[in-house]
Amino acid sequence: MAKNFKRSYKFALKTSIYISVFLTLISALFLYVANAFEWYFLLIYAVSCFIFSFFVIQYRVEHFIYKNIQKIYNNVRLLDASTLRPGQVTSDMATLTREVEKFAEGKKMEIEALQVRETYRKEFMGNVSHELKTPLFTVQGYIETLLDGAMKDKAVRKKYLNRAAKGVDRLIYIVKDLDMITKLETGDLHLKMQNFDMVEVVQGVFDLLEMKAAKKNITLTFDTDYEPVWVHGDIERIQQVLTNLVVNSIKYGKNDGTTEVNISDYKMDRIIVRVSDNGEGIEKKHIPRLFERFFRVDKSGSRKEGGSGLGLSIVKHILEAHNEKIFVESVFGVGSEFSFTLEKSKKQSEIGSETNIF
Repeated sequence: MAKNFKRSYKFALKTSIYISVFLTLISALFLYVANAFEWYFLLIYAVSCFIFSFFVIQYRVEHFIYKNIQKIYNNVRLLDASTLRPGQVTSDMATLTREVEKFAEGKKMEIEALQVRETYRKEFMGNVSHELKTPLFTVQGYIETLLDGAMKDKAVRKKYLNRAAKGVDRLIYIVKDLDMITKLETGDLHLKMQNFDMVEVVQGVFDLLEMKAAKKNITLTFDTDYEPVWVHGDIERIQQVLTNLVVNSIKYGKNDGTTEVNISDYKMDRIIVRVSDNGEGIEKKHIPRLFERFFRVDKSGSRKEGGSGLGLSIVKHILEAHNEKIFVESVFGVGSEFSFTLEKSKKQSEIGSETNIF
């Protein structure tokens, strides 16, 4: 049975006293009327009543309360109530109340967390559906048009097949990005760590996106001339991080604008890379959600510009896989700055200890 019944002892003691006093008084009155009153007999009778009453009441109270409270504990444990520890069943109502309140508070927090997750899940599924639906319907429309007779016209056939191919490419692009995020979250994507020159990687990204930037007459540039800056990481993934950040700066940048990259010391063993632009900027209320999958500040405008809506989410996961940080600063209507840290290579750390290279 239960281990802790201190409160029931107190209850049994008081109740036994009340019963014993009552029975003793009745017996004394009876003996007085019968002219057989003996005080020692009455004392023995009172003690006997008390002892008998105490044990009977204590047993019944323990059995009754424990039995019912045990049912509560058993039912609560079915809900995996880790706050109600095994072996701590008690008939103390105050203790039980505290434990149940603690349990209820924990479950309330769990329910609130589940509600947030459910809202996110619904929004995520809606976004996935929308992102996949658009290219799927595009491909379906062109193929159905060709099957309905447009295939006979060679010019139309070629044009529609090219457009359908673009829709398929977009689908593949989205699926690949989703696959990468899944691998990053589950740890299935292994990083190939090596030493490389960060300046060279940035310049490579500039060269890759030069034509895209030229369409809006946006200049891609360093803030100053740099000597090689050696860092340690997965060069392909860091190039992907830079590419996504620069693409975003071009996508949301103003015509005739500038995307500038700055590299500087962050700590003794780390550098920080800043990608800044003078584009439209981001409202403060949107910043906490920037790295969510498919989250778009301007849903209509962003979709016109293309992309999977997963770029910043991938950036965050890649940097977390490197155990690095990413920061965002933005003023709406003025511009934005995304920055991230990277570990210096041992070679760069030795050079940096001798002199400040930046």
